[in-house]
Amino acid sequence: MKKVAVVVREGAKPLDVGIPAQVFTTRASMPFEVRVCGIEPGLVPGGDGLSYAVDQGLEALDDADLIFLPGTRHPDRDRPPQILLDALVRAHERGVRLAAISTGAFALAATGLLDGKRATTHWHYAQIFAAQFPEVQVDESVLFVDEGSVLTSAGAASGIDLCLHILRADLGMAAANHAARRLVAAPYRSGGQGQFVRRSVPKVQSGDRLAETREWVLHRLHEPITIGLLARHARVSERTLSRHFTEETGYTPMQWVMRARLDLARELLENSELGIDAVATAVGLGTSANLRLHFRRVLGTTPSEYRRAFTRGE
Repeated sequence: MKKVAVVVREGAKPLDVGIPAQVFTTRASMPFEVRVCGIEPGLVPGGDGLSYAVDQGLEALDDADLIFLPGTRHPDRDRPPQILLDALVRAHERGVRLAAISTGAFALAATGLLDGKRATTHWHYAQIFAAQFPEVQVDESVLFVDEGSVLTSAGAASGIDLCLHILRADLGMAAANHAARRLVAAPYRSGGQGQFVRRSVPKVQSGDRLAETREWVLHRLHEPITIGLLARHARVSERTLSRHFTEETGYTPMQWVMRARLDLARELLENSELGIDAVATAVGLGTSANLRLHFRRVLGTTPSEYRRAFTRGE
């Protein structure tokens, strides 16, 4: 059993705490033991009206294999206590992975372990984070960043993506897909879409043999794309391509291409003044009618309604 510790501090955000606790919860298919701990045992006031009763302090980190740092309400003002930072550094020195969800990146960066490395955090705090930690290479355009022994994710929901990524690395694709189905979550979010900022492609992961082909496609979404074209680029048969694509992403090749096109359409609707026809052309769907059809089928809304919802109040 691998031991997973989730460290709650004052102001800890409920989703940030709950996501790793639920993803890695002990069950027959998951060889993990989760411990939710605090700086010391007792009642920890959390964010959004919740508190956490923890029966372990930082001693829970002493034999942990993976440590999660949830975000807090005021990450830019609440410096973690030195006793926590020292415990995190000691854990890191013995090979423990440290994973921050959302603004938990502030606590992780305060240890100095992110200096010289890429990291992300919630888009709302990205500039503040960059100013406080100039030695960290902040990338606000991705859902998570894996630097090996230190990992960071964006907003709370992207903590699911980070947890599934860790499962893929530790237990394989089948275990991650099983966990995703249990959570009713996408096993692998198409295209590595950004935090409603701009697009980015996750770096190629070991064992993820089609990642380069997916990255190649993302630069050609405006062009005609067929399964035959994908297979030729990946240098495999169409049957092999379909099998590996489904294993790695949870989608068939053309389902993934469609979702990548809709991701790009969402970005253009959010951040540009292009008309609906121009957006449809830019993402390879040809006409506004075609874009509306797929937008409604996959996202349950229309491009115009999506644009109004995203820009309302600006």
